[in-house]
Amino acid sequence: MDLRTVNELLAGSVGGAAQVLVGQPLDTVKTRAQIAPKGMFKGPMDILRQTLRNEGFLALYKGMASPLIGIAGVNSLLFASYGISKRIISPFPQLSLPQIAAAGAMAGAANAVLASPVEMFKVRMQGQYGAQGDKRLREVVREEWSKYGFRNGIMRGYWVTIVREIPAYAGFYAAFEFSKRKFAGKYGKDIPVWALLASGSTGGIAYWLSCYPFDVVKSRVQQRSTPPSGNPVRYISHELRTIIAESGFPGLFKGLTPSLLRSIPAAASTFAAFEITREYLLGLTGV
Repeated sequence: MDLRTVNELLAGSVGGAAQVLVGQPLDTVKTRAQIAPKGMFKGPMDILRQTLRNEGFLALYKGMASPLIGIAGVNSLLFASYGISKRIISPFPQLSLPQIAAAGAMAGAANAVLASPVEMFKVRMQGQYGAQGDKRLREVVREEWSKYGFRNGIMRGYWVTIVREIPAYAGFYAAFEFSKRKFAGKYGKDIPVWALLASGSTGGIAYWLSCYPFDVVKSRVQQRSTPPSGNPVRYISHELRTIIAESGFPGLFKGLTPSLLRSIPAAASTFAAFEITREYLLGLTGV
């Protein structure tokens, strides 16, 4: 394996762990806004208040085990796929922003392979509200595997995850690189850490604005007690129509505010951790 890819895998793992630790509480609020029964909450702040009052502070970290266990693989795959995609698109290191977006889209498609099961079990855990019958992660995994197997259980929501990840990471990487280049024009190669944090935040906001309705669909599909029926185009379009019928067009953007708020520290910490680790490994290995 190319040593550059190894370095990207390692740096991606560090960035992914930072993302989960920083962003999980607001991710829980976002997911509950998307999947909670109608009328259960009045809005994101009510979700936060009720969660803290009824379940305690640690409930905001429900479902963290799934991404924390899987994040090394997910982010390693993402960053490595992005690096490989850039090298496929152009042999030159400085790509145009459209080329960056294309590489991000390719990386997003590859990333869905691991992101789908990680998201699946995170959503299932976040959709438990502190009742006596709430299940542990291993019980949820065992139940999905025994009832529905790998394709309809473990990988439920895979196709809508792909549909989400392609525009999401095209927007993410294009916005991140645009911001980073603006700072590089001012500071040169020695971009300060705060500028990396700001660039990561810009990318995180672009991520959600590029894909949010499909994230709502993904969460609802993965929270169902049974797998969706029909081909992916049919069940995704059916879910979109159902959301609009239930809540109107704004229903496609339930939980967007906590997502955007989460993206600022989470994406910032992810890319700052990745870039710092990548620079360290560059100095260590020379590539």
